[in-house]
Amino acid sequence: MDKTFNISNAAKFLGFKVQTLQKWDKEGKLKPTSRTITNRRVYTGSQLLEFLQIKTADKRIRVIAYCRVSSQAQKADLKNQQQTIQQFCAQQGYMNYEFFCEVGGGLNFGRPKFLELMDSIEKHEVKMLIIAHKDRLVRFGFEWFERFLKLHGCELTILEDEKLSPEQEMVQDLVTIMDCFSSRLHRLRNYKKALKEALKNDNESFFINNENLSINNESYGAGSHPRRTRRP
Repeated sequence: MDKTFNISNAAKFLGFKVQTLQKWDKEGKLKPTSRTITNRRVYTGSQLLEFLQIKTADKRIRVIAYCRVSSQAQKADLKNQQQTIQQFCAQQGYMNYEFFCEVGGGLNFGRPKFLELMDSIEKHEVKMLIIAHKDRLVRFGFEWFERFLKLHGCELTILEDEKLSPEQEMVQDLVTIMDCFSSRLHRLRNYKKALKEALKNDNESFFINNENLSINNESYGAGSHPRRTRRP
């Protein structure tokens, strides 16, 4: 016999709120199989499983085009990326696609739209990701993200348009890397200097303590062995 669920348990089973199921009932997306004498909604297990499969299939139809530039001064480049992708999608017959556009460095993995994109891919919501050039997604470590997309069933399309990968931006990213390493090197030098000073102070303290200890021992030795005077 097919298991039945009230609306509260059905919501937990599907991973949604009760209000969402009530809304779906009104919209006709997911209507209960029956109602109780007190007019409570009743769902069956097979019905909910079938709905989950349909819902998962619906979520995997998203096609996202991701565009990025590093600074506000490159807004024109951002528009060029969008136009190029729009032309590509028109040629391929893609009608339902959405743009994720943002301003942020390729070395920054905390970009809001980038994180939203990665979360959607991880949830298996994205069918295809389109980018104008691979460095629009990330500057380094692209192979890891390419594998991440593949593991989550997301097809990656790269237009490989070198004109949409500004050289100036690469220079900025390289400068950022150099600044990062130079800063670390500076901190390392300061650490070495501080360590050297600490060792020097410790050595000086060691020699001073040893010298004081030697003096104290000599004084103790002189005091513990007084000269004997001959009796007349």
